Amino acid sequence: MTVQTTRRPSPPDRNGSRGPQRNTRPPIVAAPPTTKKKRKDPLWAKLIVVFGALLMMASGAGVVGTKWLVRNATNSVTQDDLLGGTKKKAADGGGDIKGPVDILLMGVDARKRWAVDDLRSDTIIALHIPASHDQAYLVSIPRDTEMKVPAFPKAKYAGGTAKATEVFFHGAQNGGGWAGGAQLMAQTIKENTGMTFDGAAIIDFNGFKSVIDALKGVHMCVDERVKSHHMQLVNGKPMYLAEARKTAGVHKEIWYEKGCRDMEGWEALDYARQRYGLKNGDYDRQRHQQQLIKAIAKKAASSGVLTNPVKVNNLIKAAGKAFVLDTGDVPVADFMFGLKGVAANDMVLLRTNNGTFAGNANGRETITPKSMEMYNAVRQDKLSEFILANPDVVANEK
Repeated sequence: MTVQTTRRPSPPDRNGSRGPQRNTRPPIVAAPPTTKKKRKDPLWAKLIVVFGALLMMASGAGVVGTKWLVRNATNSVTQDDLLGGTKKKAADGGGDIKGPVDILLMGVDARKRWAVDDLRSDTIIALHIPASHDQAYLVSIPRDTEMKVPAFPKAKYAGGTAKATEVFFHGAQNGGGWAGGAQLMAQTIKENTGMTFDGAAIIDFNGFKSVIDALKGVHMCVDERVKSHHMQLVNGKPMYLAEARKTAGVHKEIWYEKGCRDMEGWEALDYARQRYGLKNGDYDRQRHQQQLIKAIAKKAASSGVLTNPVKVNNLIKAAGKAFVLDTGDVPVADFMFGLKGVAANDMVLLRTNNGTFAGNANGRETITPKSMEMYNAVRQDKLSEFILANPDVVANEK
C-alpha cells in the first residue's frame, strides 16, 4: 500500500545543525510551507483529522462539501510514513476498507524547548474498527510496559529492552525523527503483541488543544480529585510550571474536582495527562485519555460541526497543526461510506491489565495473559466475542 507524504524541513537540533529531512517533523510552532505539492486524496487522513483522530463517522449527520473538505484537509495535514514495513498485510484484512481497520495512535508532548528527537510517546492506543464497521474500540498499551525492541538501523539503534514510552525516543535518534519513532513503535508492538495497523497518527498534545478549542470545549467527568502536576494559574492564566516559575504574580494550584462539566482545551488536556496522585496511576490516565478522545468525537458529531462548512474548515486548520498521519491509498467513496456506521456513542473503552499495575519478578510492567488475549482478539477481529466472555475489560467512563 503506497503512502503519500508531505514533509517539512527539520529545525536545527540542539547543536544547531540540521539533520536529514527524511522522515522528520518539526514542532508545531514552525511556519507551514508556502507551497504544497498536489497529491491524491486518501480519505484516511482527512477524516481522522476532521473527526479528532477517531473516525467519528456520525450516522446520518453527513458532511457538507465533501470534495471541498478533502481538498482543504489535504493542504493542512502533515503526512509521513509512520508504519514503515509493518503495515497490515492483505491476508489480515489490510489495504481494503471493507475489512477491519486498525489505527495506531501515539501521543507526544512537543514543547518549544524540546528537540525533535527528544520525545517519548506517553500515550499509545490501538483504535480498532471491526469488519462490521458498526463499532470502535480504544485499547491502550501501558507506557511503562517492558518490551523487547528490535534493532532499527535508521536510528542506529541496536535493539534491546525498553519501556514502551521509550521506544519512540530510540527510533527518533540520529535523524530518525518522528517517523522513525513511530516506525520503531509499530515494529515493537507487532513483535510483542502481534498487532499490526492500517495507518497511524502522531498526536501532539499541545496542538490538540486547538482542536478542542475549535469545538468550544468538551464535556468531561472527573472521577477522582487530582492536582495538576504540569500547570499552575498565574494571575488567573494557565501556565506550564517551567514558565510559571519565571513569572511574577499570584500563583494558584490547579485542582480537578469530582463531577462532570465542560472544559476548555487546556483543562481537558491537562486533566487527561495527570497520573500522579491517582489511585491506579498511569492506568487511570489511560482511561481519562480514552474518555477525552471519545468526548471530542461526541462533541464534533453532535454540535453541528460536521454540517457547517465554516466550522469544519476551522476544525481542519486546528487539527492540521496537531497530527502527523500515515494514510493508506484508500478510495475516498469507499472509506467515507464504508465507515459511516461508526459513531462517537459506539466507541468502547477497554482496560489493559485490569486497570492496575502488573509487574514481573524485576518489578517491571508486563502484559498479563488476559490482556494478551485481548490484543490477539484485535488482531483476529474477534474483540466483540472476547468482551462478551470478559465483560470486566470494559472501562467505567465515570
